[in-house]
Amino acid sequence: MNRASMVLAALLLAAAPLLAAKAAPAAAARPAPVFSAGLQGEDTPNDEGRSITITWTKSPLDGGDATTFKGYQVLRAEQPAGQFTEAGFVIGGKTQYQDNVDEGKPYYYRLRQLAATDSSESEVIGPVRATAQWFDRSRVNVLVLTVILSFLLIWYIERAKKGEELFIRKIQGLDAIDEAVGRSTELGKPILYSFGLGEIRDIVTVASLAILRQVAVKCAQHGTELLVPNWDPLVMAAAQETVQQAYSEPGRPDLYKEGNVSFLTSDQFGYAAGVDGMMLRQKPGAVFFLGYFYAEALLMSETGHSVGAIQIAGTTAITQLPFFIASCDYTLIGEEMLAASCYLKRDPQLLGSLKGEDFVKAVLIWGFAAMAVLGTVGMLMARGGHAWLGGVFQAIQNWFVTA
Repeated sequence: MNRASMVLAALLLAAAPLLAAKAAPAAAARPAPVFSAGLQGEDTPNDEGRSITITWTKSPLDGGDATTFKGYQVLRAEQPAGQFTEAGFVIGGKTQYQDNVDEGKPYYYRLRQLAATDSSESEVIGPVRATAQWFDRSRVNVLVLTVILSFLLIWYIERAKKGEELFIRKIQGLDAIDEAVGRSTELGKPILYSFGLGEIRDIVTVASLAILRQVAVKCAQHGTELLVPNWDPLVMAAAQETVQQAYSEPGRPDLYKEGNVSFLTSDQFGYAAGVDGMMLRQKPGAVFFLGYFYAEALLMSETGHSVGAIQIAGTTAITQLPFFIASCDYTLIGEEMLAASCYLKRDPQLLGSLKGEDFVKAVLIWGFAAMAVLGTVGMLMARGGHAWLGGVFQAIQNWFVTA
């Protein structure tokens, strides 16, 4: 071997490790799948088309020890041979991931399991697309109940429009409005009406405005002064419009005094003190507490009782109802306040809606009672080896609680 050949051989031997080192990363750039994860991807059901659900089988390395198995890395790409990036990470023990994506766009997925010493990747699946569903099948129970409720409301409304007499039980507090206004008129005393601390957005305040209209019409007919102190400026504006319109109905707009519907203060006990002061000075013959009340309820109702006024109260605040019942002559309890506009006006739409809602409530009460009996009997029969009735109870329960 000549000298030139020896030099060339030495150079090749020296360059061999460098060539191998450069070739190694290229070979490891895209590792081949080394485990079968049973990876599956599908459009998430019953959604608006913004997510894909990825599922896989549990890895043999996933033994519940976080020190030996860290979890699963969900990789996503828009092309099967494209660059996969992390879409999410799932800790060990779980085999599902919901990926938020764009609707209709194709996606490809692979799963990487991360152990303490090494990691491995699964096969690639795809394309998977997210699509929107027209109807959420998990809410069939809501659809059925809505259809039944709508049918009952429309049926009762149509019956009321035809002039059919629909029974509504007597509400003594509303029937006593004529008595209260008449007593104040005979005594020559004004009437005081309070909404409490309710805001205009509260449904009980809206219901109270309907009662105020009825009271104002009676006051206009008898020429009785009506005082309406307010805690909320917006409620005061609504009350002024209501009273002014009510005085115009019997043709007595001249009796309306804007200053009688006034704003006192937005302070809770400042308002209570102001109302108490008005009652002590004016000594009204009748007082109405209809709205939402807090700790000031007993302070005002006791003052009204001390001046000898007939008092009619009503609220949906269950914590204040005992005080009104103890200190007032008549008390509207809970939903009696909400039914007041229908009771006083007898409008067919309001009347039909009230009857339909009451029918549904009655069905629900009987249904709850029947389910309690069914569940109890099913449990007792299951102890004797007959579990079929308990299965019926569980099926009905699952249908109602489906999200």
